[in-house]
Amino acid sequence: MTNKNVDDYLTEGMYGVRLPKDEERKKFLGTLRERIVLALNKGQIMSDSGLRALEEEMKSHPDASLLINGHVSHRFLKEEKELAKKYNIPYTTITDEENDTDIGAVLTYDYAIDKENIFMEEKTAADSDDKKEESSSLLSKLKKWF
Repeated sequence: MTNKNVDDYLTEGMYGVRLPKDEERKKFLGTLRERIVLALNKGQIMSDSGLRALEEEMKSHPDASLLINGHVSHRFLKEEKELAKKYNIPYTTITDEENDTDIGAVLTYDYAIDKENIFMEEKTAADSDDKKEESSSLLSKLKKWF
């Protein structure tokens, strides 16, 4: 047990007890990375690009809960809340006025699961195929000129 001095007691009284991994909790809407199934950033929430991945993870993890960033407008969260109701997953809106994060929603447990890849991949195979077609068509147009 450590010996606390007066400054420690005053700091705890003014700001509360320090939590382990406090920066991680601020980033992931109050939870730890080791508990997260899927984390979506604000852009993925607003564009609904993460909706399919969120639904798949909700099917696979029916005991998880959804944490939603309260700084994202409610009109962008309609589909996510409907999915949570559809799969009986409780959701909570977290509004932290002191800290800002780019995370829009987190599907999480109350205990550690240590999933390695918690973020949705931005690029898909269709995106890379489209880029190949664009580059090949541009190249073919240049070849026709010469």
